[in-house]
Amino acid sequence: MTIIRHDTKARMSRAVIHNGIAYLCGQVPGPEARHGDITEQTKSMLARVDALLAEIGSDRENLLTATVYLKDGNDAAAMNAVWDAWVPTGHAPARTCVCAPMPADELRVEITVTAAVVSGEYSY
Repeated sequence: MTIIRHDTKARMSRAVIHNGIAYLCGQVPGPEARHGDITEQTKSMLARVDALLAEIGSDRENLLTATVYLKDGNDAAAMNAVWDAWVPTGHAPARTCVCAPMPADELRVEITVTAAVVSGEYSY
């Protein structure tokens, strides 16, 4: 059994890959968007998902699951509008969306995803 930890720090790894499946750590909006509205924060957060997926040899067409955490359930429609435009047609993952406290007051959204690794040093 091989477990590969990508960009590991004392508290967590940004991704853990096992049997060709990548488990990404929670992604939040980047510093440039942390004080923006839910649309801006969601776009920034999903761009960070794209970047991390690319680092490990995957992309949004290979998403398996996603869990979206919203600070305020009233943001669901605006977040879903960004999400729906981001997910490639025919490649929607199994998804859950829940309301939860955020790790910082200004954050409105966070996501965790799993994805198949299809290329690069982490593919099998």
